[in-house]
Amino acid sequence: MSTRTRRARAVQLTMPAAVLGTLAAAFTASPAEAQEQRPTGLVPASTPRPAVAPLHVASAATVRPTAARPTSYTVKPGDTVSSIASRHGLRTVDVLSWNGLGWRSVIYPGQKLRLAASATTPTPAPKPASSTSPAAQTHTVVRGDTVYAIARKYKTTVAAIVAANRLGAAAVIHPGQKLKVGAAPAMQPVPASTSSPTKAKSHTVVAGDTLFAIAKKYGTTVANLLAANGLGNGSIIYPGQTLKLAAPNGQRFAALDSTQRAHAAHIIRVGRELGVPDRGIAIALATAMVESSMRNLNHGDRDSLGLFQQRPSQGWGTRAQITDADRSIRVFYGGPKDPNGANTRGLLDIPGWQKKRFTDAAQAVQISAFPERYGQWEQQAHQWLATLR
Repeated sequence: MSTRTRRARAVQLTMPAAVLGTLAAAFTASPAEAQEQRPTGLVPASTPRPAVAPLHVASAATVRPTAARPTSYTVKPGDTVSSIASRHGLRTVDVLSWNGLGWRSVIYPGQKLRLAASATTPTPAPKPASSTSPAAQTHTVVRGDTVYAIARKYKTTVAAIVAANRLGAAAVIHPGQKLKVGAAPAMQPVPASTSSPTKAKSHTVVAGDTLFAIAKKYGTTVANLLAANGLGNGSIIYPGQTLKLAAPNGQRFAALDSTQRAHAAHIIRVGRELGVPDRGIAIALATAMVESSMRNLNHGDRDSLGLFQQRPSQGWGTRAQITDADRSIRVFYGGPKDPNGANTRGLLDIPGWQKKRFTDAAQAVQISAFPERYGQWEQQAHQWLATLR
């Protein structure tokens, strides 16, 4: 082989290596470094290299769109609302709110979930003609529905739907079931003050009566009887005395045992430490009473636990963390010192919670199927706040 031939082949072998080194530098350097690092020796500095910068820009352009968050997601087998939220960098509570779901709602494969707030109210099921009264509306239950989500969809209340469809206290619904919905006066729930199973509003004491027996007869509690009649724990009843059977304004009252009193005092103490206004502490007390009867339970619906029945599967913490009463109280309050961070939304994280109805403020944290229950403990909660330390 001649000397001239050998030199020509050497040029063919070395030139691609120089270009390859230039491309490698473009792909391995960060954007700032790519501007500073220049390959030397094989390619003269004056030689234009149009392939380097365009390739680097194209690489960056192809990465950015993948970070865009989708606005909807189709549920796959094994998915949970918590896992979907985490995968897309969202809070579980927001995904629940955007889709009209509660903490106890069931999702199923094929179901489409919103991953962003809708600018408008979710489109309701087809409505009758405008001439039809709201009372004539019906909703056919689908998988994943809750009474709360349906009530929100039709701008009515859980109590109204329960009353209109005679669902009972458990309010269990099933796919395919047709529910009357709407806010017609005829559908409004019976006031909570008539809590007894009969229509009786009072009871005349006869010989042998006890408060416990009377409460059991009318489906109420001794605490409610005491509150409704202005009686104390040591009060004596006598034959001929007329007792009211309903607490005023549908409010509920209860005498706490030592364990319950300790938890109530703990809720108050943490609230004071965090600088929570009295009304916020009362909301926490009422919520704990509704959710756990003011007890640090190691069980509940599905995986619900603790004073506030928080759920590990919905991002409220591990089982051990949720049953740590002090931590669960702080997580309910939320705010900048929330030990659960941005994973959940506590009372102090709710915009304008101070101006919301008592029961609505609690509901914004809990997302319960029975939001009106929190308001039934408002007066009692303020009494506990005034007497417990």
